[in-house]
Amino acid sequence: MSKLVISTSSFDVNNNRPLQHLIKEGIYIVQNSYGRKLTETETAALLGSDTVGMIAGIEPLTEHVLASAKELKVVSRCGSGLDNVDLAAAKRYGITVLNTPEAPAQAVAELTLGLILTALRQICQTDRLLREGQWPRTQGRLLAAQQVGIIGLGRVGRRVAHLCQAFGAEVVAHDSYVEQSPQGVKLVSLEELLVKADIVSLHLTYDAHTHHLLNKEAFARMKRGAVVINTARGGLIDETSLAEALLSGQLDAAALDVFEQEPYRGPLLQCDKAILTSHVGSLAKEARQRMELEAAENLLQGLIKAGVVTDEHATNV
Repeated sequence: MSKLVISTSSFDVNNNRPLQHLIKEGIYIVQNSYGRKLTETETAALLGSDTVGMIAGIEPLTEHVLASAKELKVVSRCGSGLDNVDLAAAKRYGITVLNTPEAPAQAVAELTLGLILTALRQICQTDRLLREGQWPRTQGRLLAAQQVGIIGLGRVGRRVAHLCQAFGAEVVAHDSYVEQSPQGVKLVSLEELLVKADIVSLHLTYDAHTHHLLNKEAFARMKRGAVVINTARGGLIDETSLAEALLSGQLDAAALDVFEQEPYRGPLLQCDKAILTSHVGSLAKEARQRMELEAAENLLQGLIKAGVVTDEHATNV
């Protein structure tokens, strides 16, 4: 009997028609029982040597993991990024890799906006003080009065730009691969963005070139009192240097939904100016449902092409 692995920390199998179809065809499902991101060793163990298809999260799908999964034909990412997958190794082993880039975009963009507003109006700090018995008269800042600098004008970055413009904010952006920006968004160099923006929001992929894109030197160049937002990928920010910049007052606030190591246990936990969420960018009910259905449908179509499931059977989905 063929095996399907779902490595994301949560997934609604029962209400997913493509998966239910695969189950009827004799494929059995093994899910992530840890409730968190898997390690490389855990991923390899879960896949074993008999898995034909995988719905993947953000666990490391390295050369070692893919080499050990002897029967693996299709990896379907439940999400947009593919930086956790060794794509060259997947190609060598004949493994098809698919993703769902559109489904989570609105959810991540809306979380980004929520984090920006929370940082500007100091909502978390005010809440904590109130619970301690104080009645703080906290003075925040208007989004409409800020210049928002967006690094990365992909699906999420463009949505964030649009949402910030709706609040009346000026938006500038940097993206090495974009020649024409959305209406009202000025393309600038990375250096100009860092120097002038009141809010710097990251919406780009992670790789060797973007590792610690925001580091000690970058924070020093930023406008004093700036706000940093990261809902893209952990590793884009040097988190230790970020904590230092917050404690020194160089930065006024930071909000992160992603971290270099997850679950996060680093110095930002001790910083009142840091707003931290547990990689929940895509976890809006409607977006998650769409992601899971698209990931499963991608997997089904990939298994059809690989000859594991026939077209005749799939027509009933």
